[in-house]
Amino acid sequence: MEIPAEDVAPMARAVELAGRGHGTTSPNPVVGCVVLDSAGQVAGEGFHAYAGGPHAEIVALAQAGERAKGGTAYVTLEPCDHTGRTGPCSRALLDAGVARVVIAVPDPTPKAAGGAARLRAHGVEVTSGVLAERAEQVNEEWLTYARLGRPHVTWKFAATLDGRSAAEDGTSQWITSPEARADVHRLRAAADAIVAGIGTVLADDPRLTARPSTPGEGPAAVPDVPGVPGIPGDHPGHHAGDRPRVRVPLRVVVDPDGRTPPSARVLDGQAPTLVAVADDARTGIETDLLPAPGRAAAPPHAPDREAGEPSAPGRESGESSAPDRESGESSAPAHEADLVRVPRRGAGLDLEALLRELAARGVVSVFLEGGPTLAGSFVGQGLVDRVVAYVAPALLGSGRAALGDAGVRTIGELPRLTFDEISQIGPDLRLIARPNPQPGREK
Repeated sequence: MEIPAEDVAPMARAVELAGRGHGTTSPNPVVGCVVLDSAGQVAGEGFHAYAGGPHAEIVALAQAGERAKGGTAYVTLEPCDHTGRTGPCSRALLDAGVARVVIAVPDPTPKAAGGAARLRAHGVEVTSGVLAERAEQVNEEWLTYARLGRPHVTWKFAATLDGRSAAEDGTSQWITSPEARADVHRLRAAADAIVAGIGTVLADDPRLTARPSTPGEGPAAVPDVPGVPGIPGDHPGHHAGDRPRVRVPLRVVVDPDGRTPPSARVLDGQAPTLVAVADDARTGIETDLLPAPGRAAAPPHAPDREAGEPSAPGRESGESSAPDRESGESSAPAHEADLVRVPRRGAGLDLEALLRELAARGVVSVFLEGGPTLAGSFVGQGLVDRVVAYVAPALLGSGRAALGDAGVRTIGELPRLTFDEISQIGPDLRLIARPNPQPGREK
C-alpha cells in the first residue's frame, strides 16, 4: 500500500516508543502511541511500560489532554476493544474526540481485536498497515506468542571465528569478552525464560540467571519518563505500590531422562525453575525437586510461573481464572523447581509441545542457551525465530561446533537467514539474524 508521507514520521516515532517496553510488558505486547493535534503538532506520546499499567494510548491521550480533540492517533498495534485490568483503548480514543487513528498492525487476538471496527462505526477515519513491518519486528515476541500459541525463541551462542563453541577438551570459558557476556545478561533479563539442556547442566553447572551489571538494565527496570503521566516516577496519582514486582526469568532444563542432580545450581532457589522430562521417563527426580533441609525455596517474588496456571495470549494479563500474573502471589508450595512431562521426539523431547506448555504458563519469549545438541533440535524442528551470535576474533581449529545435528542432509535443505544487525561488542562481533520464511511453515 502507498503510505501517506505525513504518516511515516509519527508512526516511526510510535515504533521507537514501543521498543522502550521490551522486557517489562510480558505477557502483554509492546505498544507505542503518538497523538497529533488538529494542526498536526505532537500533543502526546506514550508506550506500554508494564503489564497492568496504562496502555500506550491512555498515556499519550493523558499527555495530550484537550489537544487530542480533532487530532490523529498513531498506534503500533490496533487499540484494544475489551475491558481487562484497564478499559478499552478504542473507547478512550472516542471519548477524547480523536478524528483519525492510524494503525500499524491489527490485533490477532479475538479477545482484544475489534478496536478499528468500533472506531469506524463511530465515524473515526481509520488507516491500517502503516510501517507494519517495522511494528511487527519491534513486537515480534508477543506476535509469535499470539499467532502461533507458543513463545518466540531466540537462540544465542558464542563461537570463535571458525565456528567452535568449545575447545577439544571441552573448555569454553571464556571464548568471548566481558563486554559480550554483559550483553548476554542484558538479553537474558528481557526474556521470560532461559532454556538449556541437561548436557550443559551436567558439564558446566550454570546458574542460568540474568545478572546485568548496569543499574536499570535488570528485570525490574521499568522506564521512568519525566512528564509522561502513567509512567512510574512523575504521576501525581502514582503510588510506589503500583510498580510491578521484579520479573525473574524462568529457568528451564530440557532433561528427557530426569538426570538433573539435586545439587545443580539451577535448583538453588535464586530463580524459578522448570525441569522438562519425557512422559515415559522412569526417574526419582520428583523427590529430588522438593526443598532439601537447609536449602532455600524459590523466592516468592518470582511471578507467573506456578505449574498448572492456564493462560492464553492477549493484550491483558491476569484476566482468566488463574491468579494475577503480576501479583507475585501463589497458592502453590514454593519449591526449587517444578516438573513437567513432555512427549518424546527421537532422542529428545517434542520441543513444540514444551513451548506450548511454557505458553500456557504465560511465557512469551524464550532465550535458548546451552549446547549444540539442543540447539540442533530446535533448529531442526523449525522453532528458532531469531539467532544472536557472538563471534570472537579467535581460532580453535578443533573442538565442539556451535550447532549440532539440525536434520540438514543436503545443501538444498540448508536453512537460510537474513541479517538484522551486525555490530561490535568490545572486541567481538554480535550478529542478529532471523530464518527466512520456508514454504509450508507459517510465521
